[in-house]
Amino acid sequence: MLKRLRITATLVSAVLMSAAAAGAVSAQETVRVGNLKLAHFAGVSYMKEIAPSCGINIDLKLFPKGPDVMQAILAGELDVGATASEAAISGRGNGAPIYIVGGFASGGARLLATPDSGIKSVPDMKGKRVGVTRGSIQEVLLAAELGKNGMSAKDITIVYLGYPDLNQALLQKQVDAIMQTEPQSAQAIARGFGVEVLKPYDTPIGSPIRTLVMSEKFYKEHPETAKKLMDCFVKAQKTFMNDPKAAEKFVTQDVFKGQLTGEEFQEALANSPYSLDMSADHIQKTTDVMAKYGVGKMSAPAKAEDWVKLDLLNAAKSANGVK
Repeated sequence: MLKRLRITATLVSAVLMSAAAAGAVSAQETVRVGNLKLAHFAGVSYMKEIAPSCGINIDLKLFPKGPDVMQAILAGELDVGATASEAAISGRGNGAPIYIVGGFASGGARLLATPDSGIKSVPDMKGKRVGVTRGSIQEVLLAAELGKNGMSAKDITIVYLGYPDLNQALLQKQVDAIMQTEPQSAQAIARGFGVEVLKPYDTPIGSPIRTLVMSEKFYKEHPETAKKLMDCFVKAQKTFMNDPKAAEKFVTQDVFKGQLTGEEFQEALANSPYSLDMSADHIQKTTDVMAKYGVGKMSAPAKAEDWVKLDLLNAAKSANGVK
Protein backbone atom coordinates (compact mmCIF):
# COMPACT_ATOMS: atom_id res chain seq x y z
CA MET A 1 0.00 0.00 0.00
CA LEU A 2 2.85 2.36 0.94
CA LYS A 3 4.56 1.58 -2.38
CA ARG A 4 1.37 2.48 -4.28
CA LEU A 5 1.06 5.77 -2.41
CA ARG A 6 4.66 6.64 -3.29
CA ILE A 7 4.04 5.87 -6.98
CA THR A 8 0.85 7.93 -6.94
CA ALA A 9 2.63 10.86 -5.30
CA THR A 10 5.39 10.69 -7.90
CA LEU A 11 2.87 10.69 -10.75
CA VAL A 12 0.96 13.63 -9.25
CA SER A 13 4.21 15.55 -8.83
CA ALA A 14 5.18 14.87 -12.45
CA VAL A 15 1.78 16.01 -13.69
CA LEU A 16 1.97 19.21 -11.64
CA MET A 17 5.49 19.95 -12.92
CA SER A 18 4.37 19.37 -16.50
CA ALA A 19 1.37 21.64 -16.02
CA ALA A 20 3.58 24.31 -14.50
CA ALA A 21 5.95 24.13 -17.47
CA ALA A 22 3.06 24.36 -19.92
CA GLY A 23 1.74 27.33 -17.99
CA ALA A 24 5.10 29.04 -18.21
CA VAL A 25 5.17 28.60 -22.00
CA SER A 26 1.62 29.86 -22.41
CA ALA A 27 2.41 32.79 -20.13
CA GLN A 28 5.13 34.03 -22.47
CA GLU A 29 4.08 37.39 -23.79
CA THR A 30 3.45 37.68 -27.52
CA VAL A 31 5.15 40.54 -29.34
CA ARG A 32 3.55 41.70 -32.59
CA VAL A 33 6.30 42.34 -35.16
CA GLY A 34 5.96 43.77 -38.67
CA ASN A 35 8.53 43.08 -41.38
CA LEU A 36 9.20 43.26 -45.14
CA LYS A 37 9.90 40.34 -47.48
CA LEU A 38 13.44 41.41 -48.37
CA ALA A 39 16.75 39.56 -48.08
CA HIS A 40 18.37 41.98 -45.65
CA PHE A 41 15.24 42.07 -43.45
CA ALA A 42 15.29 38.29 -42.92
CA GLY A 43 17.05 38.40 -39.55
CA VAL A 44 13.95 40.09 -38.13
CA SER A 45 11.77 37.26 -39.47
CA TYR A 46 14.21 34.71 -38.04
CA MET A 47 13.44 36.02 -34.56
CA LYS A 48 10.16 34.12 -34.70
CA GLU A 49 12.09 30.83 -35.04
CA ILE A 50 14.10 31.39 -31.86
CA ALA A 51 11.64 33.49 -29.85
CA PRO A 52 10.53 30.71 -27.44
CA SER A 53 14.14 30.26 -26.32
CA CYS A 54 14.19 33.99 -25.54
CA GLY A 55 11.10 33.70 -23.32
CA ILE A 56 8.64 35.31 -25.74
CA ASN A 57 6.40 34.49 -28.68
CA ILE A 58 6.38 36.52 -31.89
CA ASP A 59 3.35 37.17 -34.07
CA LEU A 60 5.02 38.04 -37.38
CA LYS A 61 3.22 40.00 -40.10
CA LEU A 62 4.70 40.86 -43.51
CA PHE A 63 4.02 44.13 -45.36
CA PRO A 64 4.83 45.43 -48.89
CA LYS A 65 6.83 48.48 -47.74
CA GLY A 66 8.04 50.37 -44.70
CA PRO A 67 5.30 53.03 -44.55
CA ASP A 68 2.75 50.21 -44.27
CA VAL A 69 4.59 48.91 -41.22
CA MET A 70 4.48 52.39 -39.70
CA GLN A 71 0.75 52.68 -40.30
CA ALA A 72 0.19 49.35 -38.53
CA ILE A 73 2.20 50.55 -35.52
CA LEU A 74 0.18 53.77 -35.40
CA ALA A 75 -3.04 51.77 -35.60
CA GLY A 76 -1.98 49.79 -32.55
CA GLU A 77 -1.65 46.56 -34.56
CA LEU A 78 2.12 46.15 -34.00
CA ASP A 79 4.51 46.62 -31.10
CA VAL A 80 7.68 46.53 -33.18
CA GLY A 81 8.42 47.00 -36.87
CA ALA A 82 11.32 46.74 -39.31
CA THR A 83 11.57 49.58 -41.81
CA ALA A 84 14.07 51.58 -43.77
CA SER A 85 14.93 54.75 -41.91
CA GLU A 86 12.82 57.11 -44.02
CA ALA A 87 9.53 55.51 -42.92
CA ALA A 88 10.47 55.89 -39.27
CA ILE A 89 11.74 59.44 -39.79
CA SER A 90 8.56 60.48 -41.64
CA GLY A 91 6.44 58.90 -38.93
CA ARG A 92 8.23 60.62 -36.08
CA GLY A 93 8.30 63.88 -38.02
CA ASN A 94 4.51 63.73 -38.11
CA GLY A 95 4.16 63.04 -34.40
CA ALA A 96 4.18 59.24 -34.30
CA PRO A 97 4.99 57.96 -30.77
CA ILE A 98 7.84 55.66 -31.80
CA TYR A 99 11.49 55.05 -31.02
CA ILE A 100 14.28 53.68 -33.18
CA VAL A 101 15.76 50.95 -30.97
CA GLY A 102 18.19 49.22 -33.33
CA GLY A 103 19.63 48.73 -36.80
CA PHE A 104 19.96 45.49 -38.72
CA ALA A 105 21.39 45.98 -42.25
CA SER A 106 23.21 48.56 -44.33
CA GLY A 107 23.18 49.36 -48.02
CA GLY A 108 20.47 47.56 -49.94
CA ALA A 109 20.09 49.94 -52.90
CA ARG A 110 21.28 50.13 -56.51
CA LEU A 111 20.57 52.29 -59.50
CA LEU A 112 19.97 49.92 -62.42
CA ALA A 113 19.34 50.57 -66.10
CA THR A 114 18.33 48.47 -69.07
CA PRO A 115 21.39 47.22 -71.01
CA ASP A 116 20.54 49.34 -74.06
CA SER A 117 19.42 52.51 -72.27
CA GLY A 118 22.74 54.31 -72.65
CA ILE A 119 22.62 55.27 -68.97
CA LYS A 120 26.11 55.10 -67.47
CA SER A 121 25.76 57.81 -64.82
CA VAL A 122 23.11 59.90 -63.07
CA PRO A 123 23.26 62.80 -65.60
CA ASP A 124 22.47 60.28 -68.36
CA MET A 125 19.00 59.85 -66.82
CA LYS A 126 17.90 63.34 -67.88
CA GLY A 127 14.64 63.02 -69.79
CA LYS A 128 14.38 59.30 -68.97
CA ARG A 129 11.71 57.29 -67.15
CA VAL A 130 12.98 56.19 -63.74
CA GLY A 131 11.13 53.80 -61.43
CA VAL A 132 11.23 53.87 -57.63
CA THR A 133 9.02 52.81 -54.73
CA ARG A 134 7.21 55.78 -53.19
CA GLY A 135 8.14 56.45 -49.57
CA SER A 136 11.16 54.15 -49.64
CA ILE A 137 14.78 54.85 -48.73
CA GLN A 138 15.49 54.33 -52.43
CA GLU A 139 13.35 57.40 -53.19
CA VAL A 140 15.42 59.40 -50.69
CA LEU A 141 18.66 58.17 -52.27
CA LEU A 142 17.39 58.96 -55.77
CA ALA A 143 16.61 62.54 -54.71
CA ALA A 144 20.03 62.86 -53.08
CA GLU A 145 21.85 61.54 -56.17
CA LEU A 146 19.92 63.87 -58.45
CA GLY A 147 20.75 66.81 -56.18
CA LYS A 148 24.41 65.89 -56.04
CA ASN A 149 24.50 66.02 -59.85
CA GLY A 150 22.72 69.37 -60.12
CA MET A 151 19.43 67.76 -61.09
CA SER A 152 15.97 67.36 -59.58
CA ALA A 153 12.91 65.20 -60.05
CA LYS A 154 11.80 67.62 -62.77
CA ASP A 155 14.67 66.43 -64.96
CA ILE A 156 13.30 62.87 -65.13
CA THR A 157 9.93 61.18 -65.28
CA ILE A 158 9.43 59.29 -62.02
CA VAL A 159 7.32 56.13 -62.14
CA TYR A 160 6.21 54.89 -58.71
CA LEU A 161 5.97 51.10 -58.39
CA GLY A 162 6.36 48.43 -55.72
CA TYR A 163 9.65 46.54 -55.49
CA PRO A 164 8.60 43.44 -57.50
CA ASP A 165 6.85 45.63 -60.10
CA LEU A 166 10.01 47.69 -60.63
CA ASN A 167 11.81 44.62 -61.96
CA GLN A 168 8.95 43.78 -64.28
CA ALA A 169 8.90 47.34 -65.61
CA LEU A 170 12.65 47.21 -66.26
CA LEU A 171 12.38 43.79 -67.89
CA GLN A 172 9.61 45.00 -70.20
CA LYS A 173 11.45 48.30 -70.82
CA GLN A 174 8.56 50.36 -69.52
CA VAL A 175 11.21 52.35 -67.65
CA ASP A 176 14.80 53.14 -68.51
CA ALA A 177 16.19 52.84 -65.00
CA ILE A 178 15.14 51.96 -61.45
CA MET A 179 16.43 52.66 -57.96
CA GLN A 180 15.90 49.22 -56.49
CA THR A 181 16.28 47.25 -53.25
CA GLU A 182 17.71 43.78 -52.57
CA PRO A 183 17.43 41.00 -53.58
CA GLN A 184 15.44 42.33 -56.54
CA SER A 185 18.39 44.29 -57.94
CA ALA A 186 20.64 41.21 -57.67
CA GLN A 187 17.99 39.20 -59.54
CA ALA A 188 17.77 41.81 -62.31
CA ILE A 189 21.53 41.71 -62.82
CA ALA A 190 21.76 37.91 -62.66
CA ARG A 191 18.95 37.48 -65.17
CA GLY A 192 20.43 39.99 -67.61
CA PHE A 193 17.73 42.65 -67.87
CA GLY A 194 19.42 45.13 -65.55
CA VAL A 195 22.94 46.56 -65.32
CA GLU A 196 24.32 48.41 -62.33
CA VAL A 197 24.88 52.14 -62.80
CA LEU A 198 25.93 52.80 -59.22
CA LYS A 199 25.41 52.02 -55.55
CA PRO A 200 24.06 55.30 -54.16
CA TYR A 201 26.21 55.58 -51.05
CA ASP A 202 28.17 58.73 -51.92
CA THR A 203 25.69 61.27 -50.50
CA PRO A 204 25.60 62.68 -46.93
CA ILE A 205 23.48 59.67 -45.91
CA GLY A 206 26.26 57.24 -46.76
CA SER A 207 25.17 53.61 -46.70
CA PRO A 208 21.59 53.62 -45.35
CA ILE A 209 20.89 51.60 -42.20
CA ARG A 210 17.60 49.74 -41.78
CA THR A 211 15.81 50.42 -38.52
CA LEU A 212 14.03 48.44 -35.84
CA VAL A 213 11.22 50.63 -34.52
CA MET A 214 9.29 50.19 -31.27
CA SER A 215 6.15 51.98 -30.12
CA GLU A 216 6.66 54.25 -27.11
CA LYS A 217 3.82 52.43 -25.38
CA PHE A 218 5.53 49.04 -25.66
CA TYR A 219 8.93 50.47 -24.70
CA LYS A 220 7.57 52.16 -21.57
CA GLU A 221 4.85 49.75 -20.42
CA HIS A 222 6.54 46.40 -21.14
CA PRO A 223 10.21 46.94 -20.29
CA GLU A 224 10.99 43.30 -19.44
CA THR A 225 9.38 41.98 -22.61
CA ALA A 226 11.10 44.70 -24.65
CA LYS A 227 14.40 43.59 -23.14
CA LYS A 228 13.71 39.96 -24.15
CA LEU A 229 12.72 41.07 -27.65
CA MET A 230 15.98 42.95 -28.12
CA ASP A 231 17.97 39.97 -26.82
CA CYS A 232 16.19 37.83 -29.42
CA PHE A 233 16.90 40.44 -32.10
CA VAL A 234 20.63 40.45 -31.34
CA LYS A 235 20.79 36.64 -31.28
CA ALA A 236 19.03 36.40 -34.65
CA GLN A 237 21.25 39.00 -36.28
CA LYS A 238 24.37 37.47 -34.76
CA THR A 239 23.40 34.08 -36.21
CA PHE A 240 23.12 35.50 -39.73
CA MET A 241 26.23 37.66 -39.38
CA ASN A 242 28.34 34.70 -38.24
CA ASP A 243 26.80 32.01 -40.47
CA PRO A 244 25.99 33.26 -44.01
CA LYS A 245 24.98 29.74 -45.08
CA ALA A 246 22.30 29.61 -42.40
CA ALA A 247 21.08 32.99 -43.61
CA GLU A 248 21.09 31.79 -47.22
CA LYS A 249 19.07 28.68 -46.39
CA PHE A 250 16.48 30.62 -44.41
CA VAL A 251 16.11 33.38 -47.01
CA THR A 252 16.01 31.21 -50.13
CA GLN A 253 13.87 28.41 -48.70
CA ASP A 254 11.72 29.92 -45.93
CA VAL A 255 11.30 33.52 -47.05
CA PHE A 256 11.39 33.27 -50.85
CA LYS A 257 10.29 29.63 -51.16
CA GLY A 258 12.85 28.77 -53.86
CA GLN A 259 12.20 31.89 -55.96
CA LEU A 260 15.67 33.23 -55.08
CA THR A 261 18.83 31.29 -55.90
CA GLY A 262 21.81 30.95 -53.60
CA GLU A 263 23.94 32.96 -56.01
CA GLU A 264 21.38 35.77 -56.14
CA PHE A 265 21.21 35.80 -52.35
CA GLN A 266 24.99 36.08 -52.03
CA GLU A 267 25.05 38.95 -54.54
CA ALA A 268 22.29 40.69 -52.60
CA LEU A 269 24.05 40.08 -49.29
CA ALA A 270 27.25 41.64 -50.61
CA ASN A 271 25.27 44.87 -51.11
CA SER A 272 23.20 44.67 -47.91
CA PRO A 273 25.16 42.94 -45.13
CA TYR A 274 23.51 42.08 -41.84
CA SER A 275 24.68 44.24 -38.95
CA LEU A 276 23.78 45.60 -35.54
CA ASP A 277 24.81 49.18 -36.24
CA MET A 278 22.76 52.27 -35.53
CA SER A 279 23.47 55.83 -34.43
CA ALA A 280 21.54 59.03 -33.85
CA ASP A 281 24.03 60.79 -36.13
CA HIS A 282 23.08 58.60 -39.10
CA ILE A 283 19.37 59.21 -38.50
CA GLN A 284 19.96 62.96 -38.22
CA LYS A 285 21.86 63.06 -41.54
CA THR A 286 19.09 61.09 -43.24
CA THR A 287 16.48 63.43 -41.74
CA ASP A 288 18.35 66.46 -43.04
CA VAL A 289 18.53 65.04 -46.57
CA MET A 290 14.82 64.19 -46.54
CA ALA A 291 13.94 67.70 -45.38
CA LYS A 292 16.23 69.26 -48.00
CA TYR A 293 14.64 67.45 -50.93
CA GLY A 294 11.09 67.22 -49.58
CA VAL A 295 10.92 63.42 -49.55
CA GLY A 296 8.60 62.05 -46.88
CA LYS A 297 6.51 65.04 -45.88
CA MET A 298 7.07 65.96 -42.22
CA SER A 299 5.20 68.56 -40.21
CA ALA A 300 8.31 69.08 -38.06
CA PRO A 301 11.47 66.99 -38.58
CA ALA A 302 12.42 65.46 -35.24
CA LYS A 303 15.86 65.68 -33.68
CA ALA A 304 17.34 62.18 -33.78
CA GLU A 305 18.80 62.44 -30.27
CA ASP A 306 15.27 62.77 -28.90
CA TRP A 307 13.95 59.48 -30.24
CA VAL A 308 16.82 57.15 -31.08
CA LYS A 309 16.93 54.94 -27.97
CA LEU A 310 19.79 52.42 -28.07
CA ASP A 311 19.96 51.42 -24.41
CA LEU A 312 18.19 48.07 -24.95
CA LEU A 313 20.29 47.31 -28.02
CA ASN A 314 23.56 48.06 -26.25
CA ALA A 315 22.60 45.94 -23.25
CA ALA A 316 21.63 43.00 -25.50
CA LYS A 317 24.83 43.31 -27.53
CA SER A 318 26.90 43.28 -24.35
CA ALA A 319 25.04 40.25 -23.00
CA ASN A 320 25.65 38.36 -26.25
CA GLY A 321 29.30 39.29 -26.67
CA VAL A 322 28.75 41.62 -29.63
CA LYS A 323 30.89 44.76 -29.86
